[in-house]
Amino acid sequence: MKTHKIPHDLDLDLAKLAARKAAEAYGERFAEYNYKANWVRDDRVELSFEVMGKRLDGAMTVKPRQLDLELDVPFMFRPFQSKAISLIEREALSWIEKARKGELS
Repeated sequence: MKTHKIPHDLDLDLAKLAARKAAEAYGERFAEYNYKANWVRDDRVELSFEVMGKRLDGAMTVKPRQLDLELDVPFMFRPFQSKAISLIEREALSWIEKARKGELS
């Protein structure tokens, strides 16, 4: 599983809050894909959803200067891997920007 790095310039607690908000937003956006998010530590969430009867699993770990995104994509979905990562990254960056502007609580 390859790790995709999403840079941020937030302090660690604010980055964790932004990641939590992003994970919640994924739940609303991807509800029809049986999306699940499980925080296994305060800095790591395991994500999963279903597409065409196949389960896709991943994780996002909050680090001091980046979010590490891992996505385990079955072979038949590899052509869509970059699109999935792009969607997740865009949502995370949106919440990072809201955090930077002081819009999170």
